Amino acid sequence: MKTQRPIISDDEHVVLKFRPRTSAHPPGGREETSQANASPAANDLSRYERPRDEGDDFRHRMLANVAALAFTVALTAIGIWLAVSIADLRKTQDCVLMGRRDCARISVTPQG
Repeated sequence: MKTQRPIISDDEHVVLKFRPRTSAHPPGGREETSQANASPAANDLSRYERPRDEGDDFRHRMLANVAALAFTVALTAIGIWLAVSIADLRKTQDCVLMGRRDCARISVTPQG
């Protein structure tokens, strides 16, 4: 089956002249003018502050920290287990691909 290509004529290839955009502000002075024209409400952070009379919920914060620590420890343990499992699988696979026959682990339980 033949692939069909569009017919391209020389009229479709046009070089466009690059004209930079003109702006009302010069490129070097944008920061100074934008901060000078900014409203004082935009720079006011008091709306994010908590009032002093509102107590800090220490117990809730500590429970959240313990939960985050437990999640991090669990995630780290899973990552280490996964890395060890992949390394063990790779060793076994390399052993089998070399043609050896004694690659499987033999677990011996003590008779007692």
